Amino acid sequence: MNIYFLIKVGLSALIIATVSDIAKRNPAFGALVASLPLISIMGMLWLWRDTHDVARLAAHSQATFWYVLPSLPMFLLLPFMLRLGVPFILAMAISIVMTIGLYFGMVVVLKRFGITF
Repeated sequence: MNIYFLIKVGLSALIIATVSDIAKRNPAFGALVASLPLISIMGMLWLWRDTHDVARLAAHSQATFWYVLPSLPMFLLLPFMLRLGVPFILAMAISIVMTIGLYFGMVVVLKRFGITF
């Protein structure tokens, strides 16, 4: 492992830990910070630094857009199930399985429109 990789891991972990601590004090503000595309932006910056490949960066950015869309329903299904009394682990598992299904569905739909990654 090189120092550059360790810096990337450290920054990413720091952001996740910070969001978690913020959410403990203020769930709405924690959600706001979590919704910022910080990891995506850092990933794009590192991809650019590593490759300077315009086509790869454009493809990554476009794919990120399309993959965000099927992840959004999870943020409605999870709280709905929790409020119904579904245990957290089960609600999270169902939400993740649904999201994976929606990812696959998105790939199929996009392929029909000629959009591939």
